[in-house]
Amino acid sequence: MASPHGPNILLTGTPGTGKSTLGRELAQRACLNYVNIGEMAKERELYDGWDDEYECHVLNEDRVVDELEDQMQQGGNVVDYHGCDFFPERWFDIVFVLRTDNSVLYERLEHRGYTGKKLQENVQCEIFQTILDEAREAYKIEIVHELPSNTPEDMEENIERILLWLEQWKLTH
Repeated sequence: MASPHGPNILLTGTPGTGKSTLGRELAQRACLNYVNIGEMAKERELYDGWDDEYECHVLNEDRVVDELEDQMQQGGNVVDYHGCDFFPERWFDIVFVLRTDNSVLYERLEHRGYTGKKLQENVQCEIFQTILDEAREAYKIEIVHELPSNTPEDMEENIERILLWLEQWKLTH
């Protein structure tokens, strides 16, 4: 969806891979809107209930899509969420899936207070590249890109890479 306000970019990946840090910094440097789906859902109460097993709210995906439709049509958004297959395919010009080594991810999630099944299943999700596969199934393969996200240097390289992509996008739109 070409837009005068800029492209729509999706940052996705297992929790703890650095989406929010990258998304905030990228949006600031590129003058794009940053949309953290988890924060938006919390602010607007876009939930279907509570999951006792995972100790988290259950996102109402339809309400999230309805809330974002107009903003996404305008373009110029960096969207951050750990899931991606419920967003309309037409929304995104490019999708970046952040990937983190298991030992690094384990420590990050432990630091966030993840324990037990929630911790183990998120690490397994990364091991089995669940989010990457989900993105490849939900979007055209040529717009899905995998980025390493283990160190601050990776973060900076990812921002530079995406900024270069943005410059190319502007030249062709």
